[in-house]
Amino acid sequence: MLIAAASTIVVGVVIWATVINTEGWAKVQAFFLDPAIAIRYLPKIWDGFLLNLQVLGISVVTVGVFALLIATLRTLRGPVFFPLRLAATAYTDFFRGMPFIIVLYIVGFGIPTVLNTRIPPIVLGVLAVTLTYSAYVAEVMRAGIEAVHPSQRLAARALGLGYVQTLGRIVMPQAIRKVTPPLMNDFVAMQKDVGLVSILGAADAVRAAQNAAAQSYNFTPYIVAGVLFILLAIPTIRLTDWYSARLRDREQMGSIV
Repeated sequence: MLIAAASTIVVGVVIWATVINTEGWAKVQAFFLDPAIAIRYLPKIWDGFLLNLQVLGISVVTVGVFALLIATLRTLRGPVFFPLRLAATAYTDFFRGMPFIIVLYIVGFGIPTVLNTRIPPIVLGVLAVTLTYSAYVAEVMRAGIEAVHPSQRLAARALGLGYVQTLGRIVMPQAIRKVTPPLMNDFVAMQKDVGLVSILGAADAVRAAQNAAAQSYNFTPYIVAGVLFILLAIPTIRLTDWYSARLRDREQMGSIV
């Protein structure tokens, strides 16, 4: 504890000497860390942040359902399901390789143009997030499904369970438990990327920060928006660390190191 405290003090002194106690720090504070501007524009940025939360909340459900469907198609056995496996593989390859910002442009501006109608930005944002992140989450789920030992399937079928019953009652509970940490990491990434819906004209936190920065000639509103996203991600990150440590302790229980 004494060594940890001493090293922390040393690092703090170094940061103070090389960053805070410099001529440029005052200018950094003025343009990026102005408390008055932060307090002034926080309500508007918070209102926009609520829209980001709406997109995130809906996307979590749609991504989970669609990714589970894609993962199930990719794990189907037998040659008769080859076209379905091929389509699911092509989907995951395409959207894992496509930059998310391009998907936003195609969905946000291409679909309304083709349909010649106005679609709310929140709907377009949810659709873009679902298309992109379903590919990532589906691969994580597929890895979890294939990590379950085949003997589990054989035992379930020997007890008279059908394919759907085996998948739902035996395979999926074990698969989800195995891949929960990477799924949480995808959720953290999704939390950040919902901020890109401002490209579609949505009045979210990023758009509110952009407008506030243009009005105040200061970059503090961007920091405020960034802090809100960080505060949203920290509970999930800490939960991921806790769950990963819990799984590690349970798997290594009784082992000799």
